[in-house]
Amino acid sequence: MEFMTGEWFGRLFGVLVVNLILSGDNAVVIAMAARTLEGANRKKAIVFGAAGAVVLRIIFAGVITLLLEVPLLQVAGGLLLVYIAWGLVHEDDNDDDDEEKVKAGSSTWQAVRIIIVADAVMSLDNVIALVQAARIGGEVDFVLLIIGLATTIPLVIFGAALLTSLLNRFPILVYAGAGLLVYLAVEMIFADKVTHPYLEHYETFEWIIGLVAAAIFVVIAWLWTRRSTRSGAE
Repeated sequence: MEFMTGEWFGRLFGVLVVNLILSGDNAVVIAMAARTLEGANRKKAIVFGAAGAVVLRIIFAGVITLLLEVPLLQVAGGLLLVYIAWGLVHEDDNDDDDEEKVKAGSSTWQAVRIIIVADAVMSLDNVIALVQAARIGGEVDFVLLIIGLATTIPLVIFGAALLTSLLNRFPILVYAGAGLLVYLAVEMIFADKVTHPYLEHYETFEWIIGLVAAAIFVVIAWLWTRRSTRSGAE
């Protein structure tokens, strides 16, 4: 497998962007779970909780990498990425309520348990997107995947406030991340064992199709947001 090529660095950039965009909610959940702890106990809960969550993500990544060889599963994964992208752009107002429902741990180890369980429930979409972002020529580049999983730790531990402020200040980052997920979804649909024989004639234009699909998605998502905002104002 090629290493340190232009495509490899392009994929690395994609992995980091996917991780950055999708780690925000997880970072907030971790902050909520450890909010009642102080000083060293809070730091310990966040570090151990994030470490346990990353171990689970590694297991998920291994399982998903194997399952992607199952016929039509990549098509399903691609459609799931589109759904995730839509949810990323149009987060429901209830999301804030859901975050408030995250129970705060009364002890370090209780907070660690809450963090690991909550992250396990929320991280499946992250892992699917990361596995696809780390694929080169139809195969998962495990160096890229490991980099993606490893960068989860600092992003989640140190990124709650930063990620929230960045995404709130620059909404275009959310749309860019959603567009990237749609592009990855197109790749997954092209690579599936069932659909590939029918689409291989268009492989030369796959990246163009991916970009067009991402652009159309972003425009529709933006118009939908604009329409919703107007309806709310009225």
